[in-house]
Amino acid sequence: MNSAVTRTAVQSSHLTGRGISHIGQAVSHGVLLGLCCLLSYKLITGLLTLSRFVPRDDKLLGGMWAVVATIFCFRYSYGESVRAALSRTSATLFSFALCFVYLLVSPFRLWGLILLIAIGAIVLELIGRSEDIITACITTAVVLVVAGVSPEHAWKQPILRLIDTLVGIAVGAAGAWIALKMARYLPSQAQASQQTHEGSKR
Repeated sequence: MNSAVTRTAVQSSHLTGRGISHIGQAVSHGVLLGLCCLLSYKLITGLLTLSRFVPRDDKLLGGMWAVVATIFCFRYSYGESVRAALSRTSATLFSFALCFVYLLVSPFRLWGLILLIAIGAIVLELIGRSEDIITACITTAVVLVVAGVSPEHAWKQPILRLIDTLVGIAVGAAGAWIALKMARYLPSQAQASQQTHEGSKR
């Protein structure tokens, strides 16, 4: 009877330890993601502020774009974050190249938006990068629509958004690496706490 009670208590202690560890990881991941988004926003808006030729709207848009890139690349494992960063970078570079060439010769037009999305999807599928189609097409849509909203020097939009994206990717990948270190630390802390609890029972 006593052994059964002891086993039940030990199992309950293990479950409690795992629950605490999971909560700790979830909280640390969420808090760190928020801090990384804050950092990427401050970095890019501060960088764009140094340029006198970037209007306030572009600075705010740059902050948003950097935050989006950070969220996209901040994953639960560092390996996933690196793969997401590479995917985001390749899709972004491809999309920005299309948009840059288009905006050099033509202002925003709806048919241009549809044409670039179609071209991007076809090319990425043919070269075996179908996983980048969604990111590239979303990027194309955003860049061209923003160029339509602010038609003055529209060709600068791909360049500015590329800078935003690279900053966001760098912050997101760095944050994922820090999260990995924290995730390794939290379970050891939970285990140590559990061992202390069991030792006090004895």
